[in-house]
Amino acid sequence: MTTALEPRSVDAGRGLEWWARSWALFMKNPGMWVVLGLVALIVFLVLGVIPLLGTVATSLLLPVFLGHWMLAARKVEGGGTLEINDLFTLFGGVGHQPTLVSLLVLGGLLAATAIVMSLVLKLFGAGAVIGLLVGGAMHSGVGVLAAAGAGLMSLLVLLVVATLVGMAFWFAPALVVFHQTAPLDAVKASFAACLKNIPPFLLYSVIGLAAAIVASIPAGLGWLVLAPLTGLQVYVSTQDVFP
Repeated sequence: MTTALEPRSVDAGRGLEWWARSWALFMKNPGMWVVLGLVALIVFLVLGVIPLLGTVATSLLLPVFLGHWMLAARKVEGGGTLEINDLFTLFGGVGHQPTLVSLLVLGGLLAATAIVMSLVLKLFGAGAVIGLLVGGAMHSGVGVLAAAGAGLMSLLVLLVVATLVGMAFWFAPALVVFHQTAPLDAVKASFAACLKNIPPFLLYSVIGLAAAIVASIPAGLGWLVLAPLTGLQVYVSTQDVFP
């Protein structure tokens, strides 16, 4: 494994271009991208029904599936044909083992982060519930407001932490797959890259919020397109920031 490449800063308009380029890549084989997305969804849904271990397994495997998505995107961009096996390429062959292990290490880091976030959220949530109960029992409006404030604070903390975690892991799987970057170096480089590219990510996120709302309207069916498209956006943005 090598150390991470130095990320470059791109202009704000690239946030829109990431959507355009990922859409063009999706339209090269839209049906198969949706099928691959459904296969990944089924895997994670099955894992999700397993108490506790399912959450850990999901976090472990998410970077692995993103790594496969990066390889599939490069294959399609090069004129190749998508196959179901493209979601499992790294699981076969000795030559893929170092990359697979590194992606699993990334998953371990993500799992540890998810556990800490869950504990913090539960701590804030428990405090808010106790505050509401005590405030209500004592007929204290101040206590109830304080508890509600604690609940809102927990949501704010979760949002901030989730954003920071997203910054740390956005580019990391692609860096491991394409640049053989060590897992911790990939996380550091991803976070640094996001810090250097806040304007394009802001534009990208605004468009993404609107797209998520639209995708959720028809019983959430729009996510069958938006979910695989998001993976392709990771690919094209990595090409931009880590050429």
